[in-house]
Amino acid sequence: MNPNKALWEKGDFTRIAETMRESGAELVAKIGIKENLDVLDLGCGDGTTAIPSAKLGANVLGVDIATNLVNAGNIRAKNEGLSNIVFKEGDATDLNELKDQSFDISMSIFGAMFAPKPFDVAKEMVRVTRSGGKVVMGNWIPGDPTLVAQILKISSEFTPPPPEGFVSPMLWGIEDNVVERFANAGVSKENISFDRDTFMFKATFSPSDFLDRLKNYYGPTMNAFEAAEQNGKASELYAKLEDLVNTQNTGNENSTLIPATYLRVTVSV
Repeated sequence: MNPNKALWEKGDFTRIAETMRESGAELVAKIGIKENLDVLDLGCGDGTTAIPSAKLGANVLGVDIATNLVNAGNIRAKNEGLSNIVFKEGDATDLNELKDQSFDISMSIFGAMFAPKPFDVAKEMVRVTRSGGKVVMGNWIPGDPTLVAQILKISSEFTPPPPEGFVSPMLWGIEDNVVERFANAGVSKENISFDRDTFMFKATFSPSDFLDRLKNYYGPTMNAFEAAEQNGKASELYAKLEDLVNTQNTGNENSTLIPATYLRVTVSV
């Protein structure tokens, strides 16, 4: 199986995404999604940004590599009574089923950054976006002190080295790399802008429950715990992540409210 597909079909990312709903809705309003626009959400999961986009009246296609998340997205859309959105399985590096210039906005929020072949990802996102439209990405930032970058950093300390040729997804959080990738897709540097923004992980359960969701349902941390178990270091990994979520939580002991900084990329096509 495709390793990226295996990673995101592992566990159940919907259990994490449930804590991201409010920020997802705030983001789509912020980037100008509105009625009758054609929107692609790439690496959409179960619809954290795709479903709020449809609620604003856009015609939305959500594409994700994980079958379970596509199914979950379609169920959510049906339950919301939304007829202007569909979720389909697909690979961000090869959107061969999508025609050139099909969308007014092509976005990927913490999705396509995890796909291999980042230059192919940039080319495909530009290809399917109409002239005068835009590409929007949300990417975690390497070395950032806030939640997700630190989760991924800590997890990597307990997992085996990646295979030769592996390109870290975190490189999407470095502006020069983003410029290089979209320049290779034919976009001039002047048409690429960057903002630092914040996503909130928000839940009415405790930080320890949030950590248990990371441990049991989030592919990267699940892999880290499996490797740590084999090396007798699972308790060490748990302690590091426990300290992280408790330190960063701005809620109380019975609620989770944790900010995470990311790089918001806007590409004018």
